[in-house]
Amino acid sequence: MQYLEVTIKTTAQGIGLTADALTAMGYDSLVLDDQTEYEKFLEENRACWDYIDESLAQRLRGLSQIKLYLENDDHALARLDELREAMQALIRRHPRKNLGSLTVSAAPLDEEDWANSWKKNYPPQFIGQRLCVLPYWMDRAEAQGRLPVILDPGLTFGTGSHPSTQMCMAALEENLRPGSRVVDLGSGSGILSIAALRLGAETAVGVDIDPKAENMARENAAYNGFGDDRFRAFTGDVAGDSSALKALGGGFDLALVNIVADVIIALSPVLPRVVRPGGLVICSGILDTRLEEVRGKLEEQGLTILEQRAQEDWRCLVALREG
Repeated sequence: MQYLEVTIKTTAQGIGLTADALTAMGYDSLVLDDQTEYEKFLEENRACWDYIDESLAQRLRGLSQIKLYLENDDHALARLDELREAMQALIRRHPRKNLGSLTVSAAPLDEEDWANSWKKNYPPQFIGQRLCVLPYWMDRAEAQGRLPVILDPGLTFGTGSHPSTQMCMAALEENLRPGSRVVDLGSGSGILSIAALRLGAETAVGVDIDPKAENMARENAAYNGFGDDRFRAFTGDVAGDSSALKALGGGFDLALVNIVADVIIALSPVLPRVVRPGGLVICSGILDTRLEEVRGKLEEQGLTILEQRAQEDWRCLVALREG
């Protein structure tokens, strides 16, 4: 079956009223794109980011629109005309509100394209010398002989495309010793834990403050054949909750911290407590403008910086906990 993707242009002030009108007409599956909501989300989650993709910000600038989908059948043109009339009537009912033009446009969309076109955004990611991140729907042969790290990229953060993750995985590949016990602080999708297991780690623990990440990381581990005997997902704030830190335990051979500078700094006092003497810490997600600050905090905790990596504006540090 074919569908029409219908786009209605509005404003930040008018998007709510327009969505209400569409819902009243029986359209209950709406996609709202609004710059102000994006900015509100960023502000409410300021502690979780250091950097905003400028190209994304440019695409969203001034954007307020609503999308919905119609079956492209014999009644489609009539429904489009009805939508256009309803939108102009909405403007007339609210002459003092800035609703924008409320223009209605439509483009054909095949059902197969609708269901699967988003998958084109997740090609295999070849990282380091031995690793390949694959979305779960691809055949393992797409890894071309590399170790496959299989993910559902729609679940949560961490698909292997970001420079910070790529550097962390490459550093992991070069520094992991077979049989190691690994902890991933801020594990998200579990991508780094799974990569560590693929590279020969005995066990891995993925830690995140979001309980949704725990379930999703466990699902991704299962895609790769790793059960509870090899991978443990753990929810807790080990930087701010002593009971969570105690439950996590210590003695890990290697810790991975791929988050942002402020969180790495907050976790820095914890790192010597979870990593054994002689163990390694790999920190990534550090903007170049925050590098010296993070480096200084790690060194304050008795960690010796062994290596620094750079990719675009991002930096990755490999540090040793002295014995």
